[in-house]
Amino acid sequence: MSVDDRMPRTPEADNQVPDLKDYNLYLSDTALRDGVRREGAGDHEARLEAYGAQLGRAETMALAHAVNRHGPELRAYDRRGVRIDRVDFHPGWADFMGMAFAQGMHCSAWSHAGPGAHVARAACYLMHGQVEAGSLCPTTMTSAAIPLLARESWFDALRPLLYARRFDGRDRPLADKASMMVGMGLTERQGGSDLRGSTSRAVAAPEGGGWYRLSGHKWFFSSPTSDAHLVLARDEEGFGCFYVPRWLEDGQRNGVRIQRLKDKLGNRSNASAEVEFDDALGRRVGPAGRGIRTLVEMAAYTRLDCVLGSAALLRQAVVQAVHHARHRSAFGRPLAAQPLMRQVLADLALESEAATVLALRLAGAFDAPEDEDEHALRRILTPAAKFWVCKRTVEAAGECMEVWGGNGYIEDGPMARLYREAPVNSIWEGSGNVMCLDVLRAASRAPEAAGRVVAGLAAGHPGEPLVQAAARRLLDALGRPDDEQQAAARYTAQDLVLLAQADLLLRHAPDWLARAFVDSRLGGEGGRVYGAHAVALASDALLQRAWPD
Repeated sequence: MSVDDRMPRTPEADNQVPDLKDYNLYLSDTALRDGVRREGAGDHEARLEAYGAQLGRAETMALAHAVNRHGPELRAYDRRGVRIDRVDFHPGWADFMGMAFAQGMHCSAWSHAGPGAHVARAACYLMHGQVEAGSLCPTTMTSAAIPLLARESWFDALRPLLYARRFDGRDRPLADKASMMVGMGLTERQGGSDLRGSTSRAVAAPEGGGWYRLSGHKWFFSSPTSDAHLVLARDEEGFGCFYVPRWLEDGQRNGVRIQRLKDKLGNRSNASAEVEFDDALGRRVGPAGRGIRTLVEMAAYTRLDCVLGSAALLRQAVVQAVHHARHRSAFGRPLAAQPLMRQVLADLALESEAATVLALRLAGAFDAPEDEDEHALRRILTPAAKFWVCKRTVEAAGECMEVWGGNGYIEDGPMARLYREAPVNSIWEGSGNVMCLDVLRAASRAPEAAGRVVAGLAAGHPGEPLVQAAARRLLDALGRPDDEQQAAARYTAQDLVLLAQADLLLRHAPDWLARAFVDSRLGGEGGRVYGAHAVALASDALLQRAWPD
């Protein structure tokens, strides 16, 4: 008798879950489709549907896995010892950047400004971020830099390159390129979020022409291979914002030296660096002495993208968890058929839809720059949303990984990457405490406008006592002494976001979904982990809406 006759074979793929692939990220997302139409971007649906299909292909997802397993590498010198500061990426990086550029995610909010422009871009962002999040960083920075650069007299020379839809990742002078990217350099090792601790210096260059010479360093230099960066440095007027190109007009490399690439927890397909400025040339952007304010304006756009990026990760984590639960059995029946698992998944689906509708609502507010009420809403709600949605996504990603069990902890699958990616949006562009204090700062500078925002969120729901109580709580919190406000800032930001999400869902979602959200989020009966509620959520309907079976 042979060994094969005596030993039973292990069953192949027994109770294992098939990969989620070859689906349309747009058509399968009811909350996204409804939000696109509601917020004024319905004319873009054909393009969004096509992009959703492209992103959902098996080969696209496999490529995303590869570019995150084989991250960028720094080559500071060539074989002759000449300084080149080159960063080599996985070939798939250019594919994802090319996809983002073809959709105009780096420029369309400005090149085709008008009703629905930010919303259509946001929808692309929400889908792209579910598949490959690292390529969003340079896309975000470029888009956020455009409105600042557009005010400069020399913007016309950059416009064709910034608005081009073909990605050109070659490390060459701009005269030889078809398009360009712009990064940002703010934080330093001794300062972090305290930008006034920056020590980089800028002095007027002997060459004149409005150029400055920069010296110093940056601890985090976003997208170091971008064709230019907006950099914070001290000058004779205080703090200035400076446009620092990677290559100079004479074809020489500018004095920006990459010291090393950061070895990050997540966001591994994208390069982040430490750099030193060695007499680097830069041009002032914005008013003299107002560099911090100029770059904070840029950060407002990047913070919206942090909300979008987290909502994207949350959506993908929930879809993967529901897909897994429907195909995996335990204790004699599918996971998705078990009441407690349905409760957890429904709670996660509820969180995802609330994040999506809020992100699209904020994008819609950015589409109305001249509307004072919309300006007030985005000024107070954007930092609150960045705080809350990014924080909730970190927790949700861990919960969705747990649905997969040990399989979720293995790097071969998607959950580990989603989990490692989740914290970045909470940390970058201002950590949680910075965001909550920014909410208070916005409210204190325009208290009447802040009051109108809060009152407006509750005004349409006079028969909702939990909504009215949340609004009263918020108005009371914003009227307290400064020290008390700061101590409770996280609670205030949380209440603001939950009130905004409740308002949106009560207005636009099915009654049963809005009821589940209001009762579980504003009712005070929910626990501090997903699925910990005293009564069952509308689990079957929520799961079917989140991910149609």
